[in-house]
Amino acid sequence: MAEKHVVVQGAECMCKFGTSPDKLKVLKNSKEFVNDKNATKKSIASTVDLGATFEKNMFGSCSKLNNKPCNAVVSEWSNYYQDIILKNGGKILLEDSKGACPIGGKDCISIVQHGQKAEPSDENKKNANENVQSQLNPMEIPDELSTTSQEEVIDA
Repeated sequence: MAEKHVVVQGAECMCKFGTSPDKLKVLKNSKEFVNDKNATKKSIASTVDLGATFEKNMFGSCSKLNNKPCNAVVSEWSNYYQDIILKNGGKILLEDSKGACPIGGKDCISIVQHGQKAEPSDENKKNANENVQSQLNPMEIPDELSTTSQEEVIDA
């Protein structure tokens, strides 16, 4: 079985009856985070994130409503991770979780992008292979040169 990403604050979602995506707002979890070295931005989304839980609370115009504006409301989630219950009583949403809407029905809302982003830290830099990094990013100044004073660089 392939690994799946955990869905977090800011995940991009889309309804199959809508015309534009909206970003998920995690309103029911302020204690458990992933993919956030400061543990302040990437709250884990869960099955208790229900109702109007998006930034704009709409997916553009809804084809089920004759192209009138959508009113995004999640009534339930499916395909979530069963084995862990968060402190808020919810189960973790995964990148293939689906949301139900009273208008669109079961599984009409999907996760387009899980919301996690790579956030390199000083620890990542310390553990990186310098030869590989110099090939990937030739503009990066190697550590032995970064301690050189500006006077020495000017004299060179």
